[in-house]
Amino acid sequence: IIVTMEDESGNEGDGYTMSDSPLARWRIEFSKSFQNHLDRSAPHLVRRWLVTLIAAVIYIYRVYYAYGFFVVSYGLATYILNLLIGFLSPKVDPELEALDPASASSESSKDSDEFKPFVRRLPEFKFWYAATKAFVVAFVMTFFSFLDVPVFWPILLCYWLFLYFLTMKRQIVHMVKYRYVPFDFRKKRYGGNDKPSSSNSPQGDENTAQT
Repeated sequence: IIVTMEDESGNEGDGYTMSDSPLARWRIEFSKSFQNHLDRSAPHLVRRWLVTLIAAVIYIYRVYYAYGFFVVSYGLATYILNLLIGFLSPKVDPELEALDPASASSESSKDSDEFKPFVRRLPEFKFWYAATKAFVVAFVMTFFSFLDVPVFWPILLCYWLFLYFLTMKRQIVHMVKYRYVPFDFRKKRYGGNDKPSSSNSPQGDENTAQT
């Protein structure tokens, strides 16, 4: 983005780019460095979720110590539940395939005996990243007193448990009806030196497209 400067007489001055400013350069370098660390952390599943667990424990301790921010906690729990449903759901809804017999017949005619792995609507890496970021954001929100809305927290807890029960029941019924399992217990076989990468990495998308 090129911004032109005009002097008092109306003449255009020397133009400069926003990317030349120190703040813009710092943001670009920080973004590249952060994305690089995300790509490196992609294969380390256990370590990544341990970091999320630590963030969750810190947040729970903060809420317990402050004895407040129950509305923030309710919003966080609902958001995590929404991520979990996306993680357990297939990318292509079987109900939509059942409503379109033409596509179903064409898919069944192509390699009907070929094993088709379960493709999640929300990949594991994006699930982890969104959940971790949610805990960090919620922790920061606990330092703003105006977000501490007075509420009777057992009501929120009961309502969330009821919402969780209904949502998981519907998800389990959907899994049984269309006979899919969101977890693959088979041993994954990787050819060569292939390593999983973060789904939101541009470099990972290019490598996937080339393979």
